[in-house]
Amino acid sequence: MFSILIPTFNNLEYLKLCIKSLKKNSYFNNQIICHVNIGEDGTVDFLKKNNIEYSYTGYNSGICEGINKASKLTKYDYYLYAHDDFYFCPKWDYILFNEVKRIGHNNFYLSGTMMNQGQIQFDCGNTPSEFNENKFLTEYKNYNFYNFQGSTWAPTLIHKEIWNTVNGFSEEFFPGTGSDPDFNMKLWNIGVRIFKGLNDCKVYHFGSIVLRDKINRLNKNNKFGSRGGKIFLLKWGISIKFFKKFYLRSNSIYNGPLSKPKISLDYFLKLFLCKINYFYLKFFYKKKI
Repeated sequence: MFSILIPTFNNLEYLKLCIKSLKKNSYFNNQIICHVNIGEDGTVDFLKKNNIEYSYTGYNSGICEGINKASKLTKYDYYLYAHDDFYFCPKWDYILFNEVKRIGHNNFYLSGTMMNQGQIQFDCGNTPSEFNENKFLTEYKNYNFYNFQGSTWAPTLIHKEIWNTVNGFSEEFFPGTGSDPDFNMKLWNIGVRIFKGLNDCKVYHFGSIVLRDKINRLNKNNKFGSRGGKIFLLKWGISIKFFKKFYLRSNSIYNGPLSKPKISLDYFLKLFLCKINYFYLKFFYKKKI
């Protein structure tokens, strides 16, 4: 039913738990595809042993290039982008499948709800070895957010036709920061207006230190925002924060397809600040982005 795309970078213990949850808690027989960045921790041997498809680079290609490579191996029409530090709740895919049927067309961007490191605070452990699986499976339904507008975060589901129309992820957003809102902006520009996060489709999110450390090193002592934020601003002329607030209306309660941004004094003031920052970056910022 779904082709699940998972980038991984020397993160085997998290990946093992993620794949375990997909095999244990999925309703459908989905296709799992990993992209292995380097994989010097035994990731490739693990995937081969378990007959899991994968693409590979001997260097850290980051999330965007990795997912684009993995997408070439898909056999289903619905792509689910996931992180290797997720644990999926029971029937997560059935919940998404029913939402797709309800929508009735392919112009959508659906996402799940993250627990622990995400929308819902729910502590079942910070590492795979500490994870209290029984607690999660017993109690996760008791912790809720709501169906929300404008998610830019994984896990996300999209149709193959839409993915191909916008050519997947933009690889300039290395190692990945800023790539999700950039992807959403590309969808917005082709007319997608359903950006919906589903409360019932939950994942436990560990917040793996592997990618976080890489991003933190790239952004260390950067007083003018993250590298991904700068790339987004130079590419689209507005900031990620502006896009999420006025276009996606992120984290507000979902009440149907989005419409054009509402024009207000606050809109113009924030847009003016975006343009000042844009011109500063474009003409005066001296550091390499």
